[in-house]
Amino acid sequence: MDDHATGRCPFALDPAGTDIHAEADELRRRGPATQVELPGGVVVWSVNHYSGAKQILKDPLVTKSARDHWTAFVNNEIPPDWELISWITMDNMATATGKNQVRLRRLVSKAFSPKRIEALRPRIEELVDELVDSLGAVAPGEVVDLRERFCYPLPARLMADMLGMSEQSRAKTAQVMDMMVNTTVSPEEAQALLIGWQSAIADLIELKQHDPGEDITSDLILARDDENSKLTQEELLGTLFAILGAGTSTTVDFLGKFLVELLTHREQLDRVLAGEVSWDEAIEEGLRIEGPVAHLPLRYAVEDIDIDGVTIPRGDAILVNYAGVGRDPEVHGDTAGEFDVDRAEKTHLAFGVGPHFCLGWAIAREEVKIGLGKLFARFPDLELAVDRTELQATPTFIMNGYRSVPVRLAATRSGADRTVAA
Repeated sequence: MDDHATGRCPFALDPAGTDIHAEADELRRRGPATQVELPGGVVVWSVNHYSGAKQILKDPLVTKSARDHWTAFVNNEIPPDWELISWITMDNMATATGKNQVRLRRLVSKAFSPKRIEALRPRIEELVDELVDSLGAVAPGEVVDLRERFCYPLPARLMADMLGMSEQSRAKTAQVMDMMVNTTVSPEEAQALLIGWQSAIADLIELKQHDPGEDITSDLILARDDENSKLTQEELLGTLFAILGAGTSTTVDFLGKFLVELLTHREQLDRVLAGEVSWDEAIEEGLRIEGPVAHLPLRYAVEDIDIDGVTIPRGDAILVNYAGVGRDPEVHGDTAGEFDVDRAEKTHLAFGVGPHFCLGWAIAREEVKIGLGKLFARFPDLELAVDRTELQATPTFIMNGYRSVPVRLAATRSGADRTVAA
């Protein structure tokens, strides 16, 4: 039974994302799919069970094209200054469907080939070394925000390099990206945001058209399988912003969340550092319990869809709670909310599944593995400077991160790196 059938009011999502996991638990109790209210009074469906989420992500009768399949949008019931308008109006492979999505993904996937990812490894190591060395200058006992000093600059600088962005261009787009995931913005701010990200990326495209380089932006400007596969200006704008956002915000938030899990489960961290548990296993458990994406807007039902007895009508919009499904008790039992690197079943959907599976998953893993490996090698005794309960969530229900990760650093007495397993 759906919420309309039972007469139950839609659950109003907290725009500030204060506790997305508690919300996911409540939504899961309401059923395999339940209606939720977004800012502006927009009602959509939320899916928080693993089985239902996987079905939605793989179902060909679910699309990401609002223009073609969201009844409320087609009928102009969604105001042009809606707080989340930027997420549904851009043209890129994340919002495309069918053959168009395949065409765009094929063009973009060339930038994420195994060969190109392997070539990035030295640059990741170089960036990590710079950031760790910078942290080495922090006075003993001083509190430092690892989100600001480590988690944010590592993926931000790497993606800027990959896209061929100058520091000035990176800083401009970073401001827009931070606002993009903020779901507490006003309608006026949302409209300014839409204009802002288009302007920032348009400036980058213009620069690369006159001065191309060995970067994704230059490649996409020139990319074509044939004449009909050339990217339009709108698709290029949207695709570059999607790559930048997906490659930066998600990794920033996961690094922060994963660090906190490790630091509050010191015995498990020590086993990772000793090589008893691989970084890959630890990262997989981190992705399960703290997936960096929560409710990613939006998908749409092309036809009526049955989710374990609940019907999502044709033309309705759908949110999949990626972070929530990693804690589904039907998959992970009574300990679904506990961090455990020894867990045998670490199933999650942090990178999605199906045609929109994250292209940058391998790069993100390398950043986390290399980044945290070197960070703990230099500062094996670093610790949280506050109780975990004092950490504040970023103001969004789209992403899953902390506003800051305050720690105290403690280098080895000799200043030399402690041996840490890769």
